[in-house]
Amino acid sequence: MPTVLVVAGYIFKFYSNDHEPIHIHVLKDGHKAKYSLFPVKLIENLGFKPTEIKLHLSIIKDNQDAIAESWNLYFNKSK
Repeated sequence: MPTVLVVAGYIFKFYSNDHEPIHIHVLKDGHKAKYSLFPVKLIENLGFKPTEIKLHLSIIKDNQDAIAESWNLYFNKSK
């Protein structure tokens, strides 16, 4: 379960058995959300407030290339 970022207690990660298209999971305090990367958008939210979703979207947009690079490096090594 590679962790890509930790910002303000939010853990941005993907799972070792994840699938394309590229996406990222965000976890904190038992809440979970899933976002697509291209385009950056919310796919699923389990407990986060709208203000938290806005923060996640901003963080993901600011780190979109780094997240994609982490995904590609991890999954290309796994094959």
